[in-house]
Amino acid sequence: MTVRLSGQNILYLLLIFLPISLVLEYGVHASGTAIFITSALAIIPLAGILGLATEKLAEHYGAGVSGLLNATFGNAAELIIALIALNAGLYDLVKASITGSIIGNTLVVFGLSALLGGLKFHTQTFNRTAASMGATLLLLSAVGLVVPSIFHGIASGTSAGVERTLSLEISIVLMATYILSLIFTLRTHSQLYTGVVPSEVDPETAEAVEEVVGPHWSKGKAFLVLVGAAALVAWMSELLVGGVHDAGEALGMTEVFLGVIVIALVGNAAEHSTAVLMALKNKMDLAVHIAIGSSIQIALFVAPLLVFLSYMIGPAPMDLHFTALEVLAVALSVLIIGQVSDDGQTHWMEGVQLIAVYLILALAFYHLPA
Repeated sequence: MTVRLSGQNILYLLLIFLPISLVLEYGVHASGTAIFITSALAIIPLAGILGLATEKLAEHYGAGVSGLLNATFGNAAELIIALIALNAGLYDLVKASITGSIIGNTLVVFGLSALLGGLKFHTQTFNRTAASMGATLLLLSAVGLVVPSIFHGIASGTSAGVERTLSLEISIVLMATYILSLIFTLRTHSQLYTGVVPSEVDPETAEAVEEVVGPHWSKGKAFLVLVGAAALVAWMSELLVGGVHDAGEALGMTEVFLGVIVIALVGNAAEHSTAVLMALKNKMDLAVHIAIGSSIQIALFVAPLLVFLSYMIGPAPMDLHFTALEVLAVALSVLIIGQVSDDGQTHWMEGVQLIAVYLILALAFYHLPA
C-alpha cells in the first residue's frame, strides 16, 4: 500500500497559492505565466492531501480493497491534470506528462530516496524479488509506449487512422495487463509486496507507517476530503493548462519540456517527499514500491485510460506516438531502474547516478527545438 506524508507543514504552506491563483485569474486577470506558476505551486500540497485522503479511506476496508483504492488513486493528481489537457486538445502536453511521470518516479523518486537514505545509512536493502518483478513489469509496459513510435518511424506511409487503431489496441493490452497485475500483487502473490503478514509487522515499520499516515479519520471525512481535494486539483489544473502557452513563451520552454519536467514534478511532489521520508527511516521497501509502483501505474493504467477517454472528451482520438527523445528517456530510465534494483540493495552513489541521468535528460528536453 502506498503511504502519504501527513506532517509536512512546509509542503502545506504552499496552499496559500490556491487563493492567490484564484485572485490572479478572476480578480486582476494576471498574465498566463503568473497563473501557471501559482496554480502549479497550489497543486503540490493538494496532490499530497488527495493521496492522504485515499490512504485514510483505504484504512476502512480490507487489504484487497485498500490496495485497489491506492492503485486507482495513487496518481490521481497527474491523471486530473492530463484529463484537463486532454479536453483542451493539448495532446503533446498529455504525452509529455506521461513520459515525465515515468522518468520522474524512476529517476527522481528512487534517486532522492537512495541518495538521502544512503547518506544516513551505509547500505540499504529491500525485497529484491518484488523490486525485480516490478522493474520487469515496468519494462514490459514501456514496450507498449515505445512500439507505436517505432511503428510510426518504420511505416511512415501509414495513415493516422491506422496508428490510432494500433494505439487503441495496445492500450487494451496494457489495461488488461494492469488488471492482472493487481490480481497478482493484491491476491495471489501479495506476500511478495508486504514482506511479512500484517500480524508480524515489526514495531519500527508500524511506527514509521503510523507517522506517515497520521491519526485515524472517519470514512465520511476521508471521502469528503478526497472529493474536495480532487475538485480543487481539477480547478487548479484548468488554470495550469490555460497558462501553459503563455508560460512556455515567457520562460522560453517548449510544451514538451513543461509536460515532462515541470508538470510531472508538480504532480509527483507529494510522492517524492513520502519516499524520501521512508528511505530516511531505512524503509527502502516502501520507497521502492512508491517509485516503481507509480511508474507502472502511469504506463499500464493512466496512459491507456487517457487513450480511451480521448474518444469521448478529446477533440480527436489520441495515439501513443511519442517524440524520439521521450522514447529514449523512458527506455533509459526503465533499463537503469532495473539495473539498480537487481541486487536488492542501494547506497547514496546510486542515487547520485539516477539524479544525474535525470538532469541530463532534463537538459536535453530544455534544448529541444519547439
